[in-house]
Amino acid sequence: MIRFRIGRLIAAACAAFWFQAGVVSAQQAAPVVAAASDLQFAVAEIAAAFQSDTGMSVRLSMGSTGNFARQIREGAPFEIFMAADEEFITDLHAEGFTRDAGDLYALGRVVIMVPHGSALTPDGQLDHLAEMLAEGGITRFAIANPDHAPYGMRAREALVHKGIWDDLQPALVLGENVSQAAQFALSGNAEGGILAYSLALAPQVGPRGSYALIPDDWHAPLRQRMVLLNSAGPVAEAFYAFMMEPTAREIMERYGFTLPEGE
Repeated sequence: MIRFRIGRLIAAACAAFWFQAGVVSAQQAAPVVAAASDLQFAVAEIAAAFQSDTGMSVRLSMGSTGNFARQIREGAPFEIFMAADEEFITDLHAEGFTRDAGDLYALGRVVIMVPHGSALTPDGQLDHLAEMLAEGGITRFAIANPDHAPYGMRAREALVHKGIWDDLQPALVLGENVSQAAQFALSGNAEGGILAYSLALAPQVGPRGSYALIPDDWHAPLRQRMVLLNSAGPVAEAFYAFMMEPTAREIMERYGFTLPEGE
């Protein structure tokens, strides 16, 4: 009897070991999607829907497009790259890192957003921002780092268009990506910031403040493109295709992402 119980315990332990090993192996096999941080909430929903529909899963790595492009050149093991600015993918394709030129999956927009209780009123023309800046009332204003984050680049272009970029420099707080910029802008220690429209629409972010869309002709278009990298396997290919299906498109539209007519 004792031997029988010991045998059962050993068998159970072995089964648990192999089950855990199988889970780890499956997790390791899930392809990594490098996604621009404006997609933080939208792509998480899409990944969950993909797993529900297909039984397959992907791992998401969120960050700034420019940093991801650098990491891909350095050999990072991503299988899909979802960029916030298609120029980064165009360059990677020309350098031989991608299967093809990829597909446009969204047009992005920027907003000015302020936390509740801020003295700054969010208006798309940035008039109140300019007024408060002239009066010395802006102490901290957040955007993504324009050196490598497309949403930071477009924020800078909008501020240059308004003629207040230089004057705003002492108050600027730069996020490593647009998600971090949102954290800074809505922390209560800042008057506000210029963020991705998709983040302002997210249930996790929107209730923390108010926002207004900035005219899209104040900056270069945010043409967001995705691409399969050379290492992409079947699961990555399936997720890539899923991104263009109605389920994913409906999620993207809820977060303010559109596609140009005919594309």
